[in-house]
Amino acid sequence: MTLSFYQGKKVFITGHTGFKGAWMCKILTHAGAEVTGYALQAPTDPSLFDLCKVGADMHSIEGDVRDLDSMYKAFVEAKPEIVLHLAAQPIVRESYRDPVYTYATNVMGTVNLMDCVRRCDSVRSVVNVTTDKVYLNREWDWGYRENEELNGFDPYSNSKSCSELVTRSFRDSFFTEKDGTLKFGISTARAGNVIGGGDFAPDRIIPDCVRAAIRQEEIVVRNPFSVRPYQHVLEPLFVYLMIAERQYRDVSYSGSYNVGPDESDCRKTGELVDLFVKTWGEGLTWINRYDGGPHEAQFLKLDCSKLKGTFGWKPKWNIDTAIEKVVEWSKCYRDGGDIRACMERQIADFIK
Repeated sequence: MTLSFYQGKKVFITGHTGFKGAWMCKILTHAGAEVTGYALQAPTDPSLFDLCKVGADMHSIEGDVRDLDSMYKAFVEAKPEIVLHLAAQPIVRESYRDPVYTYATNVMGTVNLMDCVRRCDSVRSVVNVTTDKVYLNREWDWGYRENEELNGFDPYSNSKSCSELVTRSFRDSFFTEKDGTLKFGISTARAGNVIGGGDFAPDRIIPDCVRAAIRQEEIVVRNPFSVRPYQHVLEPLFVYLMIAERQYRDVSYSGSYNVGPDESDCRKTGELVDLFVKTWGEGLTWINRYDGGPHEAQFLKLDCSKLKGTFGWKPKWNIDTAIEKVVEWSKCYRDGGDIRACMERQIADFIK
């Protein structure tokens, strides 16, 4: 794909102030899209969205996805052609601390978003971003496929499973003609763990590594043996844009898609930290301090053959390159460099 498709397109993004949302907005404004973002204030302090002044190039609306009237007002004003739903409470441990907020945001937020789409005639393409954790995890050795059972265990994972079902229900109930054809393109994208510069979230391994490295402290790893499909944040973002473009042109591309790295980049957390330590240098070390904690999956991989077969897609950056990009951005931030320019340069490198 090329980004030329998005020039002049009206794009509505929920969760634009978050880590993935900020990178997505930067890609789209670079492409010349008319971007409207709808989200609460950035969920972390500092935040990538604020540090890189992402909002300066777009229409940024402060609003809660739980507030249907407010979001619908934003929809009416934006008249979007393409809708990307990224807003979520995305932290597993936080979902144990506050399950009601997690379900309200991730489930009712999706209901509200879909109802806005239902009432907005301008929409031609919708992508709801969920997670690889939507599946009933049997801890088996092979990757989950899109037709596997949806039944996440913890409140976060389960709420995203519900978000998938909400999307399916609205598609079948409201977005399908009597002859069975879709009125417009609509898909869900189930991405694995993403890493990249500017992620300041708590309880995530790479942000924990970066914080410790900047403070020149030992990295504390709470579960070094869990296996996850790690990928640079730009990988799934460009997939979302690819899906949105293709189904805009042809609704038959609508569906559910796993978005993850090749199997060689499904690593144990401890191996990921080893790679980060090696790439960062400066005598950085880490320590295993397993804390028990709430239930989290130990082994999780995705089968992305549907995405590859449908679109001819394959990952561009392996885990080594992804960590190099994280370290590059993080050291630029630490040293007071131009992180906005660094962000733009990494996007340009990925496109090339």
